[in-house]
Amino acid sequence: METTGPVMSRQDGKTTCLSLRSTSGPRYGSISDPPLTEAPPAESRVISPKRSYIAVAVLCYVNLINYIDRYTIAGVLLNIQKFFEISDSTSGLLQTVFIFSFIFLAPIFGYLGDRYNRKFIMIGALTVWLMTALGSSFVSESKFWLLVFLRALVGTGEAGYSTIAPTIIGDLFSGTKRTLMISAFYIFIPVGSGLGYIIGSSVTSATGDWRWALRLVPILGSLGLVLLVVLCPNPPRGGADTHRESLAAHSPYMEDIKYLLKNKSYVWSSLGVTAMAFLTGALAFWTPTFLSRAQVSQGIRPPCTTEPCDPSDSYIFGAVTVVTGILGVTLGSTLSRKLRDKVPNIDPLICAVGMLSSAPCLFTAIILASTSIPATYVFIGIGGTLISLNWPILADILLYVVVPTKRATAEALQIVVLHLLGDAGSPYLIGVISDTLSTYEPASDAWSFRSLEYSLLLCPFMGVVGGLFFLMTALYITQDRKDAQLLTSGQPPPDALNTRIHSTLELEGQSEVCG
Repeated sequence: METTGPVMSRQDGKTTCLSLRSTSGPRYGSISDPPLTEAPPAESRVISPKRSYIAVAVLCYVNLINYIDRYTIAGVLLNIQKFFEISDSTSGLLQTVFIFSFIFLAPIFGYLGDRYNRKFIMIGALTVWLMTALGSSFVSESKFWLLVFLRALVGTGEAGYSTIAPTIIGDLFSGTKRTLMISAFYIFIPVGSGLGYIIGSSVTSATGDWRWALRLVPILGSLGLVLLVVLCPNPPRGGADTHRESLAAHSPYMEDIKYLLKNKSYVWSSLGVTAMAFLTGALAFWTPTFLSRAQVSQGIRPPCTTEPCDPSDSYIFGAVTVVTGILGVTLGSTLSRKLRDKVPNIDPLICAVGMLSSAPCLFTAIILASTSIPATYVFIGIGGTLISLNWPILADILLYVVVPTKRATAEALQIVVLHLLGDAGSPYLIGVISDTLSTYEPASDAWSFRSLEYSLLLCPFMGVVGGLFFLMTALYITQDRKDAQLLTSGQPPPDALNTRIHSTLELEGQSEVCG
């Protein structure tokens, strides 16, 4: 609806009468927004519920392969260290370069994902990912830095998929169904991570060569690529939230960034998930190696001197990760759905409780590793379950506090922050601390274990920090969610509306001059 009327303008001390024109529509920042560019077309026909569920199943399968690939390296880390004869800090680079490439390309894919065909972007990214993952399995023992380079390229492919896939689910479903579908998608993070350890160790034991573990993922991923091409739609942005016409325009990229930085719930939850990524990234990469060294220091098993190394720790940790992931994600999503109507800010509170409660469990697990491996696994399981409460909730928070046309950018920016300050550096940092501590005592199996133990104690501390960030999120999330709903429906949020009313009243007070 468009209205006109007389308003006042002052120039060189003179008052003149101008025409006021205001058009209702979604606004994302200041009152005078910059010109918007028209969004690219998406599928205009209605996507049936059956096809939507099939699409989510395909996206879940690819997400499973994504995390299997990501943690296969950790499952065979002892073999890689022996094969290339590298230290802890150098080993940590394999995960760090992967994440850094992920970081640098995520904003690009986020920008493209908010403006162009998301299905085509994911297909291209997945193709690059599978080709480089397969290539990394043919590296010889004198070419370690080639393996590092190829793992970086694997990260570029995964960035395109991980940034965009959750936004497609967000545009296929809304409300409780979206929470359930997001939970299904994110349950494959811990499940895929756990299977990465198990598959990597199993294939290495069966073939006697860790490189075959890296070749299995591209085979499984090729099926995912075909399914993505055939079965995944490109839904209209915001199609599940509102009429497509109300979100048919986009603001410039820098305006999107300003909008996100003013969204307090988005900022604080992104910091919380960054602390969580630091913790989980370090533990996921180092725990099997840490537990193996613990058993060597206790005399339970001999140290690994030749390939293949004993894979039992990767088997057990992988199984624990799968079970605790399923339990945590299921419990977290159930609590969110049951309590959301009664406690509007329950989602960040669940995340805060999960992080704060996991910290003492993980601390206890690390300390007990020197005396009792079974007790260590018990506390790892409890801590892992508490952390996994957060996976589906974090994605849902982003989807309902950010308007649909900015979700891919929001995903990308969050990915940059959580990886840059989280799991990009944490495996390498833990390795550096371990290598540094190892120089303070003569080399021995016992001190090799202790140096890694002391460096891992940084992880529970980050759990406490993450819990505090989520408590801050709880202070703002109710209002930010309402604002996003208003913007999605084509209405201005209360702050913007009050500003316009105030300005209009000031102008009306001087309207008699125009008479």
